[in-house]
Amino acid sequence: MKTIGIIPARYGSSRFPGKPLAMIKGKTMIQRVCEQTWKSKLDDVVVATDDIRIADEVLKFGGKYVMTDPRHQSGTDRCCEALEILEEHYDAVINIQGDEPFIDPQHINLLVDMISRDDTQLASLVKRIDDEEELFGSNKVKVVMDKSGNALYFSRNPIPYMRNVAHEKWLQKGCFYQHLGIYAYKAATLRQIATMQPTALELAESLEQLRWLENGLSIRMAIVEAGSLAIDSPADLAKAIEMAQ
Repeated sequence: MKTIGIIPARYGSSRFPGKPLAMIKGKTMIQRVCEQTWKSKLDDVVVATDDIRIADEVLKFGGKYVMTDPRHQSGTDRCCEALEILEEHYDAVINIQGDEPFIDPQHINLLVDMISRDDTQLASLVKRIDDEEELFGSNKVKVVMDKSGNALYFSRNPIPYMRNVAHEKWLQKGCFYQHLGIYAYKAATLRQIATMQPTALELAESLEQLRWLENGLSIRMAIVEAGSLAIDSPADLAKAIEMAQ
């Protein structure tokens, strides 16, 4: 199976404009994401961007890019357009967040292995939650899974709800998982997703993966020990600079 990693990287951001070009100890964020991704066993890696400044930077450090429509509402849509632009055939796509400069290549490899299975349409990762702020914060997406490891539902609220248990004891009494925003798709599934219209659950939670579940797709999940730092604000960037080598 031939796999490609696509890194959506748009310039515009309401919270952090120009984020992919933010400097982290002498390297841009997009360069660090690419360098981590190159360490994986993907057959190819490309940045899908909407801005020539990002494209120029990718060329500067030896990466590949494709120019995509600036009007895309999600990284998935941008990945789908990039897949159609590319001339080579790929069987599967890994959608890698462009704001995680320390992404673990082994997480990418795990997804490559998962999506290579004939019975897997989509795959993603979770980590166990051990912090109350993560559990109750709406910016951290939670997920519950069936006994086979397929996602049942994603929510910004803590799920499952612990009835008759004080909030401060939920982590002691229950097991909760945070969804990590990296996806693997069969190429045909990615093309199918691009034709789907927004759904009620997706609009309610502002989570595109609920559209996929509502349309009957299965998302296979795997548990990893930890996620990586996502840069959503200048404060996050300061943390990344402290962590970088």
